[in-house]
Amino acid sequence: MFEWKNIIRGILIGASDLIPGVSGGTIAVVLGFYEKLIASISGFFSREWKKHLGFLIPLGIGVGSAILLLSKVMKWLLAEHPQPTFFFFLGLIVGILPFLWREADGSRNFKPVHYILLLIGAAAVACTAFFKPDDHNSIIELTASSGVFLFFAGWLGSMAMILPGVSGSFVLLLLGAYPTAIHALSTLNLPLIAIIGAGVIVGFIVSTKFIRFLLAKFPSIMYAIIIGMVVGSLAVVYPGLNGSIGTLAISILMMILGFAAAYGLGKQQPQ
Repeated sequence: MFEWKNIIRGILIGASDLIPGVSGGTIAVVLGFYEKLIASISGFFSREWKKHLGFLIPLGIGVGSAILLLSKVMKWLLAEHPQPTFFFFLGLIVGILPFLWREADGSRNFKPVHYILLLIGAAAVACTAFFKPDDHNSIIELTASSGVFLFFAGWLGSMAMILPGVSGSFVLLLLGAYPTAIHALSTLNLPLIAIIGAGVIVGFIVSTKFIRFLLAKFPSIMYAIIIGMVVGSLAVVYPGLNGSIGTLAISILMMILGFAAAYGLGKQQPQ
């Protein structure tokens, strides 16, 4: 049975994936279905793949629709109103933290080692805010060396997409593969799309199975790391304060709206 509400979820994830610095994994956490997402992607690459289609197909429709339909809108918002847009995402991220804390039952389950892991996760993600992507030219022709590079870039990018707090597109930017990926998609360069896509698929297979195993075996450790990564993503998404008092007021309002939306979703039990 198809879960058609996943189209809306997919649209939100797809919109976030258009923005380097905003993680689709974080949005999945905000919407309360991160663990089910991991289980479904992992299960799709198994003998029981058919039973996960009802969950994944509507989600894929939503993600694809967002990328096709909202790319110009998000590009316009980031170009014309970057501060309010990023402050809305800041509100979403802050608003989900109470939900994560309740899910982890941190006051009961967290010990000093968990707080250390939380800080490490936060620092690891926050440090990416200080990295400046190299200005690499797009790769036009596929060679052995460029093929290996693009394959592992797709692999690392897809793993980042799954992890809360880490942006897959930002990872591609850091690696210098983002211009090549965008150019390949816009020109339908099938060999380049295929090699990057192969890396993405392998990354999804490996990362989702590994994350699912860790969530089952070490839930408190994983929640500590996830909370830390979500906290650290605040430093990556924070755009600074610029512009007029009116812009600042709108930014604060958007942050409040983002917080309210995430907090309200977090109070609901995931389906």
